[in-house]
Amino acid sequence: MYLAVDIGGTKTLIAVFSKRGRVVRKRKFKTAQGSRTFISDLERNLKDFQRFRIKSVVVAIPGVVQKNYSVRFGNRNWNEIDLLSPINNLFDVPIYFENDANLATLYESYRLPGRTVFLTFSTGIGGGVVENGEILKPESDEFEPGHVIYTYNGATKEWEDLAAASALEKVYHVDYATDLRKKAELQDVAKRVYLGLPDVVKKLRPNTIVLGGPLGKIFKLYSKYLPEISGVKYRRPKRPNESVIYGCYLYAKQKGAK
Repeated sequence: MYLAVDIGGTKTLIAVFSKRGRVVRKRKFKTAQGSRTFISDLERNLKDFQRFRIKSVVVAIPGVVQKNYSVRFGNRNWNEIDLLSPINNLFDVPIYFENDANLATLYESYRLPGRTVFLTFSTGIGGGVVENGEILKPESDEFEPGHVIYTYNGATKEWEDLAAASALEKVYHVDYATDLRKKAELQDVAKRVYLGLPDVVKKLRPNTIVLGGPLGKIFKLYSKYLPEISGVKYRRPKRPNESVIYGCYLYAKQKGAK
């Protein structure tokens, strides 16, 4: 079995996968603000998974992984923390750390030919790059599409300040971007999403672009208004809420096969 840990900004999800990719057990808990409290919470929750015969552990990090054990979190002022030791104290198996966007891309590109770019439109705009089933390094680690500057409706801002789900919620005064349903709203969403796509295609030359995050849930509603890009296919995510945790499973399988 494989143990997957998805550390998010608000919640952390732990799941045990069978060899064939079935979720045997999972648990979710709130991600604490302080690193010491978080590690304590993580240890306590992981103890309940010790009864499973774990072959390896994959941890998804919302930030930068360094030397497979010291990490910098993009959504926390934790700087560098050691997650390897507390996990290794509970599971004497190979432990791998990887960026969460890379892992989400790995899952969403599964069995797709060529190169796939995954874009998540959430609090910001992030993503990853996979080619023929492998995370493309260093391109995927360096991929920060949300910070590119564009002008839309007279406003010049970073792409994520124009098109992320959080930005759309402010524009339309809704609690969730997934509530957008009117034709004019969806046409506007498509225009905002499209702003950065030509540059992504020019730089990375993908065969497929998967549009995820909360906007992935309404992909069918706005995608019909997206201008086509020659040679590129748009796709909705297979699991908008769980692509990272399933990416952990695929990554564990890959590492075990090498």
